[in-house]
Amino acid sequence: MNPELFLDLRGIRKEFGSFTALHGIDLGIRKGEFVCFLGPSGCGKTTLLRIIAGLETQTAGEIWQGGRDISLLPPAQRDYGIVFQSYALFPNLSVADNVAYGLVNRKTPKAEIKQRVTELVKLVGLPGSESKYPSQLSGGQQQRIALARALATRPGLLLLDEPLSALDALERVRLRSEIRALQQTLGVTTIMVTHDQEEALSVADRIVVMNHGVIEQVGTPMDIYREPASPFVADFVGKVNVLPVQVAGGHIHVGSLRIPCTGDDRQARIYLRPEDVLARPIADGDAHVFDASIEKIDFLGSYCHVHVASPALDTNKLTVYLSLNFLSEQALAVGSPLKLRLVPERIKVF
Repeated sequence: MNPELFLDLRGIRKEFGSFTALHGIDLGIRKGEFVCFLGPSGCGKTTLLRIIAGLETQTAGEIWQGGRDISLLPPAQRDYGIVFQSYALFPNLSVADNVAYGLVNRKTPKAEIKQRVTELVKLVGLPGSESKYPSQLSGGQQQRIALARALATRPGLLLLDEPLSALDALERVRLRSEIRALQQTLGVTTIMVTHDQEEALSVADRIVVMNHGVIEQVGTPMDIYREPASPFVADFVGKVNVLPVQVAGGHIHVGSLRIPCTGDDRQARIYLRPEDVLARPIADGDAHVFDASIEKIDFLGSYCHVHVASPALDTNKLTVYLSLNFLSEQALAVGSPLKLRLVPERIKVF
């Protein structure tokens, strides 16, 4: 066990009959970290969370938490609180009794339970709601109570299984900020499963990107977004332009553009974020500048997805992020000409 790690997963493998859901997962999580398991449906992220919780048993591998081998311990003997997507509150119990559930099972004194329930209900922003029932609360309020219940026993590990996916967009954004603030206040090590990239980027200290039962990349949100380790990560996290290119003679050849690069001659694809195609004033003679025309504008509020074509790119199309103010100031519309510049150092070649 690495003493720097609070949770250490070693070679976790999970098979369901002939189907392998997890292929030898190795992952270390430090105390107090907020880690997101991110990936598409069926990638194994929820299975991995359930194995950590003891709700599924791994086919092979070990789990160490706080220096203790918990690989085969039942859920009740593991140190965690869990929040599910469906809230999973007891409808026949009041808010106070829902929050107190784990404490009652541990035979905690009544006075201590009452104090802890009051403290937690206030902490999640619902003071005075102790006597209400789940049916009297909104979805966001129910999830706050589920969070309070998970924290009641002061667990060392908090597990969140897509806790926000059943909420509307505005409530999702509000609650994810509250969960992050609460986690930082309490310092509790937290793992959240999500398929929402924006959610992961906004709350996590580190993101574990998963696909087909393997880890594609582990890193900070900035690392994952700016330095994707594979085409899958580049494509899954954030919007990206993908262009087929030829690498030859130390240059990337895309249409009539030549961009310096290192590596052997080969067929490849370049991955370029829309914000890394610049439309601001550009110096004359820059080899990475090309003329384009606007084919379509997707209005998204304060900024737009602007789809452009250019003879310099042959048949390839690009999507560029431009602010609404910039479009207005430059009087740009569908059909308008536009000078653009690629940022070579931001191009990823796979």
